[in-house]
Amino acid sequence: MLKKIKNFWKESYKINPKAFYYEIISFCCAVTASFYLALTAKNPNMALVYPVFFIAAFCSSIAHYKRKVAFPLLLTMYFCVVNVFGFGRAIEIW
Repeated sequence: MLKKIKNFWKESYKINPKAFYYEIISFCCAVTASFYLALTAKNPNMALVYPVFFIAAFCSSIAHYKRKVAFPLLLTMYFCVVNVFGFGRAIEIW
């Protein structure tokens, strides 16, 4: 079982190393932002959260484009747009 998991990760890297690193960045940013939200659930500073989630979505979009997966790309592009809008609301631009 562990060998299959290890091989899965190795194969993911071998198929497209650049996409793999974009996915790592995306993962780290998404985990960081969601953990921050969990810690500050009563009054989170969304001006900090939206940019980190945007980086996660943007890096994920690049990775999905490189791996040629259409619907995950479409979803993460939507997340990029929503995070820009949310950030604008958080800093009261609109």
